[in-house]
Amino acid sequence: MTQIVYEGMFILDAGRYGRDPEGVAGQIPKMIREADGEILVSRLWEERRLAFPIKGQRKGAYWLAYFRVDGSKLPEIRRKCRISDTILRVLLLKVDPRIVDTLVEHAKAGPAGARAEAEGEGDKDKKEKGETEGPRRRETAAVGKRTPSDSEAD
Repeated sequence: MTQIVYEGMFILDAGRYGRDPEGVAGQIPKMIREADGEILVSRLWEERRLAFPIKGQRKGAYWLAYFRVDGSKLPEIRRKCRISDTILRVLLLKVDPRIVDTLVEHAKAGPAGARAEAEGEGDKDKKEKGETEGPRRRETAAVGKRTPSDSEAD
């Protein structure tokens, strides 16, 4: 069968992840390999407070993974995520084949690479528009407005 690239966002129990990062995060690649899948990228996205408690947890470690697997194996992966004590939630999305390489490279760069890339593009846009660094001065033109000194001159 044809293997398809998927993006997986896993919310992990932050407490357990803090005590054993390799063990908790290692479950994800292990699960995918057991389903005859191939990991393209697997990394911590960020740790943050959850909008609402999930399984009694208020903080979560968001884990991002791109992987290639046969579509018929997804139910097996989802089932393993549901029965795991350390995985609070999971979202699996099919990735459009045209953007797989871009997404994988972006994920490999990590948050620092994404910020640098975004800042670089922002500078490029400013240069194209003719904007420069530093505070912008607000120039005011008195077009069609009369000042008190103009009325005295009349």
